Amino acid sequence: MSEFWLSIVNSITTALGEAQALTAWEAVAVLLAIAYLVFAMKGSIWCWPAAFISTAIYTVLFWNVALLMESLLNVYYMAMAIYGYWMWTRGGKEHEGVNIVSWSAMTHLKIIVITGLIALAIGHFMATQTHASLPYLDAATTCFAVMTTYLVAKKVLENWFYWFVIDAVSIYLYVSKGLMLTAVLFVLYLGMVVFGYYMWRNKMEDQQSLQNNSLSSELPN
Repeated sequence: MSEFWLSIVNSITTALGEAQALTAWEAVAVLLAIAYLVFAMKGSIWCWPAAFISTAIYTVLFWNVALLMESLLNVYYMAMAIYGYWMWTRGGKEHEGVNIVSWSAMTHLKIIVITGLIALAIGHFMATQTHASLPYLDAATTCFAVMTTYLVAKKVLENWFYWFVIDAVSIYLYVSKGLMLTAVLFVLYLGMVVFGYYMWRNKMEDQQSLQNNSLSSELPN
């Protein structure tokens, strides 16, 4: 009996140690993710190293809690961090000045349908062929995040709507897996998404005003 209880105590001690290690790494990832946002807002090149290390940690964390698609998504983000660093150090002014645009509702409907079908197919595969937890939600957030990252690169205004939904669903995923610090981070992201949308919309309106004024000045008197 004493050996039985000793094994129970050892198991609990091991579990607590693993939980503490997980929380510590998660805390580092969250802090670096916040650092990325702060540096990005300031236009500092240090945002990309922060993003790379943060997503590298998340790649392992998500894999360990069986959120396989979230793990693969962070591999994608790692690659984007390398690309972003290259763009900012070598791109120069030729990569600046891309205008914010707005796409039609029909275009977004097509995007949602196509991305949703891909997510369903991947989710079905994960549910039947892997040990993934919450495979359909995991696949959906990943597929839509990949698509939305492309919209950000194209400066499509509506990317913020997608991010709001993705982040809200991600909060549920992370809470269900005990990644509470990451869930709190994504609550912060929700607020930043709203703020980001209004910033982009105002900037787009300013761009349109400048274009209209430019056209007016070119007209003959």
